[in-house]
Amino acid sequence: MTDLAMQEVFVVAMIVTLGGALLMGFPVAFTLSGVALLFALLGSSLDLFELVFVAALPNRIYGIMTNDLLIAVPLFVFMGVMLERSKLAEELLETMALVLGRVRAGLGLAVTLVGALLAASTGIVGATVVTMGLLSLPTMLKRGYAATVACGSICAAGTLGQIIPPSIVLILLGDQISAAYQQAQLAKGNFAPEPVSVADLFVGALLPGLCLVALYMAWQFTYATLYPKAMPSIPAAERDAMAGAMGARVAKVLVPPLLLIVMVLGSILVGLATPTEAAGVGAIGAMGLAAARGQLTLANLIAVMRSTTRVSAMVFVILIGAQLFSLVFRGFGGDEMVASFFTDLPGGVFTAMLLTMTVMFLLGFFLDFIEIVFVVVPIIGPALLMQDISPVWFAIMIAVNLQTSFLTPPFGFSLFYLRGVAPPEVQTIDIYKGVAPFVVVQLVMLGILATFPQLAIWLPKVVYG
Repeated sequence: MTDLAMQEVFVVAMIVTLGGALLMGFPVAFTLSGVALLFALLGSSLDLFELVFVAALPNRIYGIMTNDLLIAVPLFVFMGVMLERSKLAEELLETMALVLGRVRAGLGLAVTLVGALLAASTGIVGATVVTMGLLSLPTMLKRGYAATVACGSICAAGTLGQIIPPSIVLILLGDQISAAYQQAQLAKGNFAPEPVSVADLFVGALLPGLCLVALYMAWQFTYATLYPKAMPSIPAAERDAMAGAMGARVAKVLVPPLLLIVMVLGSILVGLATPTEAAGVGAIGAMGLAAARGQLTLANLIAVMRSTTRVSAMVFVILIGAQLFSLVFRGFGGDEMVASFFTDLPGGVFTAMLLTMTVMFLLGFFLDFIEIVFVVVPIIGPALLMQDISPVWFAIMIAVNLQTSFLTPPFGFSLFYLRGVAPPEVQTIDIYKGVAPFVVVQLVMLGILATFPQLAIWLPKVVYG
């Protein structure tokens, strides 16, 4: 067997070993590093790999730690956790439930709208699902909602933080897609490629995110029309007793988070601030909202800092492990192998994208979105982006696809979050059945975005020319 054939065997073996280790439950960051080092040493002993590729790791780590964009990750995480501690979700849910209570499926629609608002304010899926599970699930069950549709609505609304900016997924994707696009353009001989920024992805995700919210609500309203007993409205007498000064209450609850959204997203979209600078503004704004609600205590601040540090450390350690895996993968010629594979596929770009989206969807059953972004995108991204695919559209397609990873059994994180706070009478199978229609809705949205790429491409062109 030739050295080239042996290298291809090593590439396949690396991917299989990594997938097997992750499925067995080994920590992602250390699995990435361990598998990479194991194959690097084995390949070097057989003269199939040059260890000079591994020697580039310190430079990669330095590049990660000095990347201004990635500073936005802990700042947005801080903002999200602080808003969750400020009891914002509780007030939003109570108010929106009263506003929409007269409508059939009103509580379900309220959960979806609050999920969208929290997504644009926080982007933290776990905090959103847990909060809405604690606050709205008992109420929905008490009002006669079927457990399946109540659980599905909460889980699906919680995942909106993955696609609606400011989203941690979009920030991480922005970094990885930008690197993959530059690599693809350099391979094509373009030594001055147009940069791909997180702001491009934020703007590109707005219309698909709003379309997904609309599809969720359309499904809930349709279900309530077909099965009115499964999603009843709140009785008029009860609504009137709870309403009070509704206009003032709505203004008091909605205006602060909307102002924060305008400050953070607006400053990015009009070019007044970078995502990192806007994240800093958001963190300060979240502290202000918490202080206004009397929640900016020392205990809360310590808890928020600990949670932020934990999440940020996880992201960066995984990113460092992914960099080492990527270096070893390229050292064996894996990037050229993947590029050749996608180029030779029958059907060209369509088949390549269909295969990529299918693989990512299936990986979402078992892996977290961070693992998929850091492992899969560096491998397949350059090969696909060499085929004149819009990097913004490609990134939004991935983001919508990865959103399903939070809902698909057996390892969907939203399912775990809700299971942990759901009442005993709600069975796990109820949660699984409830999220199934919303997974289908997300796949429909993915198909719409694939058919009409302008949903992701048009607005960035309008905003940034």
